[in-house]
Amino acid sequence: MARFNSILTLVFDVLLGRLGHDRPWFDLLLWPILGGIVALLVIKAVSNQAGITRAKNFIQVHLLEIVLFRDDLRVVLPATARALGYNLMYLGYNIVPMLVMIVPMTAILVQLVSHYAYAPTQVGSVVTVVASLDPAVGGVKPAEVSIELPPGVELDAPPVRSAGQEVAWRLRVTAPGDHVLKVHAGSQVEEKLLSAGGEARKVSVLRTKSLEAVLYPAEPVPAADSPIASIQIMERHDQPLGLLPAGESGILMWFFGVSLLAGFLLKDFFGVTL
Repeated sequence: MARFNSILTLVFDVLLGRLGHDRPWFDLLLWPILGGIVALLVIKAVSNQAGITRAKNFIQVHLLEIVLFRDDLRVVLPATARALGYNLMYLGYNIVPMLVMIVPMTAILVQLVSHYAYAPTQVGSVVTVVASLDPAVGGVKPAEVSIELPPGVELDAPPVRSAGQEVAWRLRVTAPGDHVLKVHAGSQVEEKLLSAGGEARKVSVLRTKSLEAVLYPAEPVPAADSPIASIQIMERHDQPLGLLPAGESGILMWFFGVSLLAGFLLKDFFGVTL
C-alpha cells in the first residue's frame, strides 16, 4: 500500500495543478471525464455486453406486458416476477465491472481531494494535532510521546494524554509556511506537515498506516514498525472552488456526477451498453 501510494502520488503531483491550485476547474473537469471513459472501457472489456443487452430487452418487454395487461393479475404477477429476475441478472452482469473500476476511479478521486479539497490553516489560528499509538507495535506509552515544533508554530496548551493511546497538542500557528512537526515516540520520530497561510496548494490532514492511507495519500505511510499509528490535524478547512462545490464531499459528488454524465454521453461512441 505504501509503495502504491507513493508511486501514484509522484505521478499525480506532476499531472495536477499545472494551472495553479487556485484554478482547479481544469483538473476537476478533465479527470472526471477521463474517469467516465475509463469506466466505459472497463465495462466493455470485462462485462457480458450481450447478456446486459438481453436482460435490458427482457425487462422492457415484461414492463410493457405489465402496462398492457394491468387488469389481469394472471399476466401481471408472472410478468412482474420475470422483470425482477432479469433485473437481478442485469445487476449481476455489472458487479464485476464495478469491482474492477473502483480501483482506478478511487485512485483519481483521492488525488483530486488531496490537491483541491483542503485550504491551508490560517495564520494566527489554533489547531489540534493528535497522535495515536499503534497497539500492535507497543513498547511506548503516551507519557513517552512528545512533539518538536518548528519556528512559526507554538504550543498553545499542555499536551493531553488519554488512556486510549492518544496524545493531543493544541498548537498556534504564528507564521505562514509548510511546517514540519516532529512527533517523538520513544527513540523513533515521525513527521507531519502543517500547511499554513499563503496560496492554495496541496494540503495533508492525515498521515496514517491504516487502510485510510489509501484515501489520504499526501504524505508517506509511517513505517510498519513505528509506534505511531497516525498523526492528524483535527481542524479541516474546505478550499473554495468558485462555482464548484467545495471540500471533500463536494469533490466526491462533482466527480461521480461528471463521470456518470460523461459515461452516458460517450457510451455509443465507445460502443458500450450500460
